[in-house]
Amino acid sequence: MRQEELEQYIYDYGKDLYSFCCSVTRSREEAEDLYQDTFLKFYEIGEKLVIETNPKSYLMGISVNIYRNYKRKLSIRQRIAGTQQSVEEMEIEPVSDARLTEEKVIVQEESRLLRGAVRQLPDKYRLPVLLFYMEELPLTEIAAVLKLPEGTVKSRLYRAKKILKQKLEKSEKFAG
Repeated sequence: MRQEELEQYIYDYGKDLYSFCCSVTRSREEAEDLYQDTFLKFYEIGEKLVIETNPKSYLMGISVNIYRNYKRKLSIRQRIAGTQQSVEEMEIEPVSDARLTEEKVIVQEESRLLRGAVRQLPDKYRLPVLLFYMEELPLTEIAAVLKLPEGTVKSRLYRAKKILKQKLEKSEKFAG
């Protein structure tokens, strides 16, 4: 792969990939590392690279695999060393205008609650939700990215929506 090709991929898909990395890792530092590692791996694959479908989903597949490997290694280290490393929760808030209407405030609060609930989902539910709703990938591509059968992706999305609904209903009861 030539440098110009890589730069074009970064230009075309970099923003979406970085946003996805932020959602997956929940930490800006880890997101930046994951983003860079993804494009580094993409570049290393280089000439062997054959993208038959959406390049964006291919990049996200690389990202998911790198993230899973990292989590696996971290889990092993924690079991061996018996230490807990804290993950910084990242809260990306939209820039606020002093004259926000009540409706906008309500929408922002609902959005914040939803992001928080999604962040708390286990990876097996959170990753399909992020790929489907945030990145708007079709089920077949999500299945390819996660290396799962399409039916499993559907059932995980269904279960994730049930969990999110329960969490959001609980937070409504406490708020109201």
